[in-house]
Amino acid sequence: MDADINQFLFGEQELSCSIALDIARGKVKGVLSPKARERVRKSAKIVKAIVEKAVPVYGINTGFGPLCTTHISKEETRVLQINILKSHSVGVGKPISKELSKLMLILKMHSLAKGYSGIAEKTLDRILWHIENDIIPVVPSQGSVGASGDLAPLSHLFLPLIGLGKLHGKDDIIPSENLLKTRNIRPLELGPKEGLALINGTQFIAAHAIKVIERMHNCLSHADLIGAMMIEGLQGSIKPFYNELHQLRPYKGNIHVAERVKLLLKESEIMVNHVDCERVQDPYSLRCIPQVHGASRNAWLHLKELVQTELNSVTDNPIIIDEELTISGGNFHGQPLAMALDYACLAASELGNISDRRIYLALEGNSPGVPKLLMKDTGINSGYMILQYTTAALASENKSLCFPGSADSIPTSMGQEDHVSMGSISARKALRVIGNLEKILAIELLTATQAFEYRKPLKSGIVLDEVHREIRKKVAFAEKDRVFADDIDKGINMLRKKSIMKKVESVCKDNGLSLETSFNDLFEKF
Repeated sequence: MDADINQFLFGEQELSCSIALDIARGKVKGVLSPKARERVRKSAKIVKAIVEKAVPVYGINTGFGPLCTTHISKEETRVLQINILKSHSVGVGKPISKELSKLMLILKMHSLAKGYSGIAEKTLDRILWHIENDIIPVVPSQGSVGASGDLAPLSHLFLPLIGLGKLHGKDDIIPSENLLKTRNIRPLELGPKEGLALINGTQFIAAHAIKVIERMHNCLSHADLIGAMMIEGLQGSIKPFYNELHQLRPYKGNIHVAERVKLLLKESEIMVNHVDCERVQDPYSLRCIPQVHGASRNAWLHLKELVQTELNSVTDNPIIIDEELTISGGNFHGQPLAMALDYACLAASELGNISDRRIYLALEGNSPGVPKLLMKDTGINSGYMILQYTTAALASENKSLCFPGSADSIPTSMGQEDHVSMGSISARKALRVIGNLEKILAIELLTATQAFEYRKPLKSGIVLDEVHREIRKKVAFAEKDRVFADDIDKGINMLRKKSIMKKVESVCKDNGLSLETSFNDLFEKF
């Protein structure tokens, strides 16, 4: 994560995923500086001049999409802005989370504040009011094809500006009109181009991408930690994690994973205990952790770098450069993020795939001292057998979700928009896969902890020993069958709340240890 800051200047400072999340969670205050306000006023003034001159400029005094040749009179330009919000609010499906909607507001605020969109200052102040007061619009999850940007979701996002749409109440969803009346807030009258500036852009895709970055990073961290515990439990070899090996194939993600796992296994009595065992090599699910986890980390890094660019870009249309130059281009097209999100989706699925294989490996009973199905008294007890059924089902479901959304394109807008990104589908799908991955990793956490138990009284390194103790505070050692769904829920909760990783951080801090690698800034900050 980035260093803590108390205030962020919209339209001026570099926005990152972590800062956007901090603003959404009330940890950082986003503000519009005098400098940004001046740029916004200047851009709005240019739009006003275009309307006065009656020179045809797309989206300012013309219709939209296939109606781009239809001239709109000066008197009708304001009606046009309201109509575009109404007509494009065609989203369907369950609403996205309140946090995702709030992230959309934050990202759009930052993009508009750069001063290339012709938006009015009062409109930005109203958006800022929504962010600061946590009064967040309801946005349906389906309906965007990812070009011209996320039209339908963004239309729903900004309906409350004109007194329409719905808002998240304290416990339910309420009409915007009702809530705004209680606050004595009047609907805005949007000026020329404002409607188009609001609904053109990739903020639906980008907001989801931020959550993909955050949640996938958490899964990557846990995958390395749980993999290290499984190596201990199954007496795997540390040699596949040696730097000498990875310098011969120096992918950054691979090196990062290998170094972290090696640090977690440092000074382990369990490792020393079987250093002279007869086993020549481990199965791939243990031996190739650096290569597989590392490849997923490389995919995550690729997405992070692209999202960083996207968050600090202007993605509406047309773009107001200056008094002489207005460009109707394609910065709203979601393809740059769509393809990367599909790549990240595959990378997350593969983390679950190899995790399921390690779970199966732990159940086989081929590691000395670890009983079949991770329980001594089997026959009357099934042990951990059926937990792997669940991970197999989840891994299979993830594979079916890996078809890339960006591989498809269906023309829209009477052929004017003849290639679209489907990036919103890529984004939503990636989060579904990550949700399943969290469950798979939680089950591997339980099985690795159970296998780890059979290595006592030998000790691991201090970090893994303390992690094992932390898990045992929530989930007891299983000597006989019980309702394992309860254990799984606890595992998922620990993973999603990051309580285990927080324990790792505190143990390292208390003992002067570090899991940092030479690529720490790349893979541990976003």
